[in-house]
Amino acid sequence: MAKIAFLGLGVMGYPMAAHLVSAGHEVCVYNRTTAKAEKWATQNSQRFAATPAEAVSGAEFVMACVGNDDDLRAICIGDNGAFSRMNKGAIFVDHTTVSAQVTRELYEKAKSQGLSFVDAPISGGQAGAENGVLSVMCGGDQSAFAAAEPVIAAYSKNCKRLGESGAGQLTKMVNQICIAGLVQGLSEALHFAEKAGLDGKAVVDVISGGAAGSWQMMNRYESMVDDEFEFGFAVDWMRKDLGICLKTADENGASLPVTAIVDQFYKDVQKMGGGRWDTSSLIHRLRVMG
Repeated sequence: MAKIAFLGLGVMGYPMAAHLVSAGHEVCVYNRTTAKAEKWATQNSQRFAATPAEAVSGAEFVMACVGNDDDLRAICIGDNGAFSRMNKGAIFVDHTTVSAQVTRELYEKAKSQGLSFVDAPISGGQAGAENGVLSVMCGGDQSAFAAAEPVIAAYSKNCKRLGESGAGQLTKMVNQICIAGLVQGLSEALHFAEKAGLDGKAVVDVISGGAAGSWQMMNRYESMVDDEFEFGFAVDWMRKDLGICLKTADENGASLPVTAIVDQFYKDVQKMGGGRWDTSSLIHRLRVMG
């Protein structure tokens, strides 16, 4: 079994790190809020560290799941960053959703120091992390991916390398573009059903087995009908991700008209105070704004 550092214990990282322990790995964790790292270490009979540099000392693999580009840079190359203490040959696996630009920047920095860097953003939400069934989309060198894949298996059901550095992040952008359009379509459909006097839950029971069915429909329709939005990925984080998608589309020439509109709809949800609601809250916007 491997010696691993895990950096970032949010709603995703906290259970992911625990799955590594269950798989038999030795894990040292770091979190910006030290009390949370200490709590995790006590619950899992493992160690915690006060800095990324301390956490990664002697680790064969370093897994990270933080917030954004700046957070990732900070834990990698900031004061007491991970790269300053990682052993040559160690592999950094980044599960954060960030830009392909920062991924490639850190890949080159790692390579110059004799380290490997795999971008490995995740999909499946908090439930997927807790149940160890995340989908992981990876970019980077084949050899580093092959070494990291058995470790990632502790919390994933599907892990695939899509290409060179940045390919994982670009694939996550595809994922988020799909979700944005699907949730808006589902919101409009359920809103239409309400206005038509139909029982939304009964309607979904009929149509979910056909061409209209989707993961979003099956996992979010009940809470959407009930106007409850505490069950998934937050609007604030979705806007961060869609911002990355739209910026990248400007750079590569892709046309994302629906994504751009839905991003603005999420902005409306934020103005309603729903920044921490889950992404299915688009239906609430329709109920309030029409």
